[in-house]
Amino acid sequence: MSFKVKILTIFPDIFPGFLGYSLTGKALKEGIWQLEAINIRDYAFDKHGSVDDTPCGGGAGMIMRPDVLGNAIEHNHNGGKIIYMSPKGRPLTQAKVRELSQETELTIICGRFEGIDERVIEHYQVEEISIGDYILTGGEQAAMIMLDAVVRLLPNVLGNSASTQNESFEDNLLEYPQYTRPIEWKGRKVPEILMSGHHENVAKWQKEQALQITKQRRPDLLEKTLDFAQILVYGNKKIK
Repeated sequence: MSFKVKILTIFPDIFPGFLGYSLTGKALKEGIWQLEAINIRDYAFDKHGSVDDTPCGGGAGMIMRPDVLGNAIEHNHNGGKIIYMSPKGRPLTQAKVRELSQETELTIICGRFEGIDERVIEHYQVEEISIGDYILTGGEQAAMIMLDAVVRLLPNVLGNSASTQNESFEDNLLEYPQYTRPIEWKGRKVPEILMSGHHENVAKWQKEQALQITKQRRPDLLEKTLDFAQILVYGNKKIK
């Protein structure tokens, strides 16, 4: 059974966008996942396809109407989570991505203007998700980024489930440095330990590097890992 995604947007032609390329595109062609972009304007109540109106209480910009958006949801949502890509949503994390990859169907609302009527979120129990602390012109870009992260975790997309286990954020650590041939390039050599063939020592080095990089660049992540207390006491010297 393939993973189904329905996108509610006023710009359906944007999709699949970059999701139609590389591994996600290949998986789409093979039917591992399905994508349907639905034009919200098709569910408007006038000949102009109006989907927005002025905000109650005043303010700049326009708000997507609950009757039109609700009409689109009710005609297309057949189960699974309804997600609204929103800057005031909970941050998208690798844990959330993995959770979403376990679903069989997602309905994603891509807002425009100043957002959508709050009653839609309340009535349909919509989950709001943010991809970062910045504002985009619409939710379509955010939806693609989220879906790229989700689809690559679906069975048979990467071809090797083990390949995702040591990536950044999987254990609240950033990934260790990676190297390949040539062994020496512009006077810089691949660390000797990686050429030693001693798998235990290599694994230890990789963890040390991951901890060090995370400590330097994202110390906030360390508070979520069991190694945090060890790092505070021992630095990166004593790692099991």
